[in-house]
Amino acid sequence: MTSPVPSDDTRGILNARAARFRYRRHTCHPSLSPFVEHHWIIRWDLEEPYEQRVVSHPSVNLVFQEHRPQVAGVITGDYVETLTGAGVIVATRFRPGGFRPFLGAPVSTVTNRFLPVSEIFGPSADAAAPAMLAARDAEAVALLDEFLLVRLPPRDPTAEQVGAMVAGIMASPEITRVDDVAARHGVTVRTLQRLFKEYVGVPPKWVIRRYRIHEAAEQATSATDWPRLAAGLGYSDQAHFVRDFTSVVGMSPTAYARAVEAP
Repeated sequence: MTSPVPSDDTRGILNARAARFRYRRHTCHPSLSPFVEHHWIIRWDLEEPYEQRVVSHPSVNLVFQEHRPQVAGVITGDYVETLTGAGVIVATRFRPGGFRPFLGAPVSTVTNRFLPVSEIFGPSADAAAPAMLAARDAEAVALLDEFLLVRLPPRDPTAEQVGAMVAGIMASPEITRVDDVAARHGVTVRTLQRLFKEYVGVPPKWVIRRYRIHEAAEQATSATDWPRLAAGLGYSDQAHFVRDFTSVVGMSPTAYARAVEAP
């Protein structure tokens, strides 16, 4: 039986403390781990509609929800999910690069797109949704595992290499330039860009900036030294950082800090 992934990392879910839904991450079957980061489930029961702004990761998601099971490519711009009434989402986040073996095509072909699950996984895929959405978490995760295991592609060493590159970017705030990533992995910038287009779906520069905005949002408090944080995230000036943060998050760093600290 799988269990929630022990993590308090809320990167990507803005102002998660005020969220009006229950979000849980779950480990996948070991055979899926080269491809999948984790499964995730959201449940809600609301009297009024609720909008959740999401700052996406460089990952493809397989999403089962009522009426529209879909594969969500990496979303590079603004994204807001509106929840109404009561409902559930049962989903899988693939590792960066990990969806390429399932797709059989460059991941950039699904960037900023929401495709029917049946378009990627075949006409029988939609039939899996009702059982997943009606199940308790543990059973839903087992059904997700089963859905992917019967469609499991061969492992792709290049996909795993690219995934390690992305993981290195996330874990190393000192990486601020594409040249840094290329040098660390002994490839040319051109090769790096080609690999990211094929396997991640977005350029390495986008990945670097997106993870830095995630980090900034995590550190946002009224006491945050924004000039120092901006410099530590590789920005040559605070104004550039503020523009990037505002374009992604929808408000300035100081306004976001006030929002997350509001009672």
